[in-house]
Amino acid sequence: MNLDLRIPMGLMFTLVGVILTAFGAATNSNQALYARCLGINANLWWGIVLLVFGLTMFLMGRRGQKRMAELPPEPVDPTAARRGH
Repeated sequence: MNLDLRIPMGLMFTLVGVILTAFGAATNSNQALYARCLGINANLWWGIVLLVFGLTMFLMGRRGQKRMAELPPEPVDPTAARRGH
């Protein structure tokens, strides 16, 4: 199984980024909520950052999977001793 770790990690960060961005966009007009952050909508901005990071990781993982699929399989030496399970 050749699953690239960037794919599930990218999906997780993308999901969290979507949730945080949606919350930040929905509460954008509530100035009392963002008074402690100097009026900056931190939820919206960090949601966008997580969304971009997650999409980047996911796309890089997919690109790596496609490159691995295009490579020819390595030849197996039947005389070599088996390693592993």
